[in-house]
Amino acid sequence: MLSTEHYLLLANYNRRMNRQVYESIEFLKPETLIEDRSAFFKSILGTLNHILVGDLIWLTRFSSFSTRYLSLNKLSELPRPNGLSDMLYSDLASLKQVRELVDLSIVEWLSHEVKSDDFEDTLVYSNTAGVVSERNLGALVSHLFNHQTHHRGQLSTILNQLDIDIGVTDLLIEIEDCRA
Repeated sequence: MLSTEHYLLLANYNRRMNRQVYESIEFLKPETLIEDRSAFFKSILGTLNHILVGDLIWLTRFSSFSTRYLSLNKLSELPRPNGLSDMLYSDLASLKQVRELVDLSIVEWLSHEVKSDDFEDTLVYSNTAGVVSERNLGALVSHLFNHQTHHRGQLSTILNQLDIDIGVTDLLIEIEDCRA
């Protein structure tokens, strides 16, 4: 499986991209944020909430893996999603504030609490339907980041259709040039 450094690279990319998306839409009117755009989770706000809901579900599962994962435990103070379509936050400012907290918690977790060997182990968890699964923790962390990238891609398309540029979306700019 991949190293802690690789997952930290993805966490920093994730944090940057979330910041870029939120900064690019701060000027939008609330009615624009909730307008049905025919996306999986309908609106811009619905999609942003879904990304957060997915993160909270997975990070809660990850927090049960080790008592070392204190950065993830503090997320238990946030609202608990009941389903993948939950709208935990109806205003962008509150959603952005929580998004920043979650992204920082992910970076802290990967920087200070997780051990590379953890990614080789199995996480036992129940999905939202109550079905128990046992899967490789490292692969599940990859899924966490892939899920965000998938739905941010949908947002990128919606925002492009609104003539909103979210900036450079390539992971490449997070990868250090070895010549430096």
